[in-house]
Amino acid sequence: MAYVISDDCIACGACADECPTSAIKEGDGKYVINKDECIDCGTCAGVCPVEAPKAE
Repeated sequence: MAYVISDDCIACGACADECPTSAIKEGDGKYVINKDECIDCGTCAGVCPVEAPKAE
């Protein structure tokens, strides 16, 4: 199971800076998590100011 970033994302980059596998990249208006690289650690969810990353 991987995390996904909802449309609540404000593109601040906090999640990408903290991701231990660099699975999060800037997308079109929001950040996107590569499911193949995500290790389901939840670090992104813990640092997001708007709680955009959610477990699938």
